[in-house]
Amino acid sequence: MKIAGTIKSLCKITLPAATAIFFVFAGIALASSGGGQEAAPKGWVATDTYKVLNFLVLAGALFYIARKPVAQFFSSRVKGIELQIADLEQKKADAQKSLAEYESKIADLGKESERIVQDYVRQGQEAKKRILAEAELQATKLEESAKRNIDQEFKSAKFKLQREIAEKALIQAELLVKSSISSDDQDRLVDEYLDKVVAS
Repeated sequence: MKIAGTIKSLCKITLPAATAIFFVFAGIALASSGGGQEAAPKGWVATDTYKVLNFLVLAGALFYIARKPVAQFFSSRVKGIELQIADLEQKKADAQKSLAEYESKIADLGKESERIVQDYVRQGQEAKKRILAEAELQATKLEESAKRNIDQEFKSAKFKLQREIAEKALIQAELLVKSSISSDDQDRLVDEYLDKVVAS
């Protein structure tokens, strides 16, 4: 609004002065030219007065006629400049708002990336604990299975050993019995066995 007031006041002062100066110089140029006639006499003559009066009347008429259109032109120009300034200020405010939003988004993005990194670290630690727990459980299962297999193998080996010892003991006993029993003893044992069978 200050700019509009300054331009309007300048128009009120400059426009009439510029118009007057223009017409004064135009009148002087017309007066000085003889129109192809002989040189004008020296000093102020009556025709000069008429020329100046004609010029002033013409200047006044032109000023009166051109005053409103020129004022409207400058007024519309001032309004156009004011609208452009308002538009630029609005664009500046929008740009500052967008800049603030982007800065806020960038700050939020930094926090978000930090949160994502912390999430990944936490998930990695949880996965590590879970893997270690599963590995420990598998190791315990393998250890128990190995103990069971060892016990089974030990029992099987013990049973085989006992059977082999029993078989060898029977063979040894049979050999011992054969070597210690005579033919009379054998006959006596057969007779006793037959007596028992007949008695029963």
